[in-house]
Amino acid sequence: MTAHGAELPDIVVPVREAAAHQELRYALRSWCANVPHGRVWIVGHRPPWLQSVEHLPISQDGTKWKNTTAAVRAACQHPEVSRRWLLMNDDFFVMRPLPDAMPVLHRGLVTDVEQQCAGRVSNTYLRGMRETRAALEVLGHPAPLSYELHAPLPVDTAGMLHALDRVPLVDGMHKRTVYGVLNQIGGEQIEDVKVAHRGPRFPKDAVFLSTMPDSFTNGMVGHHIRKRFPRPCRYEREGVH
Repeated sequence: MTAHGAELPDIVVPVREAAAHQELRYALRSWCANVPHGRVWIVGHRPPWLQSVEHLPISQDGTKWKNTTAAVRAACQHPEVSRRWLLMNDDFFVMRPLPDAMPVLHRGLVTDVEQQCAGRVSNTYLRGMRETRAALEVLGHPAPLSYELHAPLPVDTAGMLHALDRVPLVDGMHKRTVYGVLNQIGGEQIEDVKVAHRGPRFPKDAVFLSTMPDSFTNGMVGHHIRKRFPRPCRYEREGVH
């Protein structure tokens, strides 16, 4: 419970099978230090070094998009997940303490994000962005905002289920954006926080950071994150890697 008596949101993390999950380890440390929350739900693969978390096993035999969509729906349908929760990825780092409530954040208009991403992201991702915009325009949202940020997204279970059921979520559709727009969650615009390079050009005082496997393992941003959170948290089983 918060100081005002409201229920703390659970954290929901879709997790794929991988070798070590070191990003997840440090993400959890950052959430323990800086994010007021209830339980942590690992949806998908549970690494053996985890403890004191809830686990929702789901099939991991689809595409990345299908796996994460199944994870989100599974969290929405589980009766013990808090009604309001935070959707995380396993490479989301919260670098400074949050207040009682996670702010709602967006990237600005989808049309502007499309221009920024043209030639820089995969054709599948860009096609999904355009199909998402077109579907939302048909539903009466001619200038939708993008919620495809690498930062925590506050989710209301009923609102997410409404979004997943309202739009034909074909492979690649941007479900965070569909959720945010159909539920009119508004929010504050920020630039995306993903750091994909090894160099020193990233905001050292940022509240939120996200990495790629290479930038976390070999880059200066990864060093910055590991230095900030050197000690194990309550979700790590001692002596297990």
